[in-house]
Amino acid sequence: MLAQWLLLAHVIGATVLFGTGAGIAFFMMMAHRTRNPALIAHVAGTVVIADTVFTATAALLQPVTGYLLARSIGWNLTEGWIALSLLLYVFTGAFWLPVVWIQLRLRDLARAAAASASALPPAYFSLNRAWFAFGFPAFSAVIGIFWLMLTKPSIALF
Repeated sequence: MLAQWLLLAHVIGATVLFGTGAGIAFFMMMAHRTRNPALIAHVAGTVVIADTVFTATAALLQPVTGYLLARSIGWNLTEGWIALSLLLYVFTGAFWLPVVWIQLRLRDLARAAAASASALPPAYFSLNRAWFAFGFPAFSAVIGIFWLMLTKPSIALF
């Protein structure tokens, strides 16, 4: 019974990570398309809050629920699909952490442009391109983790 609750918590956490990431990407891209500094500042501010409340919380709880689930079922963390999932999780985090900093900078640059009634500065556009580019490997890795968790393929890593 404990394993079922842990599995539910783990799946909900994965859903929150994936859904929040996709939602944040959508709203940031839609705001960016307007080139309206006040709107971008507002959306980016909301995105930073969502990343803090949802993404960070789920990101911290995922390894905990995953570890407890593996222990309760009797899976070894060195099994190939689990080890590869953990590596992809770290890989995703390596892209997500800079994205959080970029979102803060995008928000601040848009706020400054809105406050001075000026256009978005070139630094905003450079950072936005980096933010967009960092999303692809992270998003792909999360899809890979989902695949590994669902299929549990036999992978010899060790």
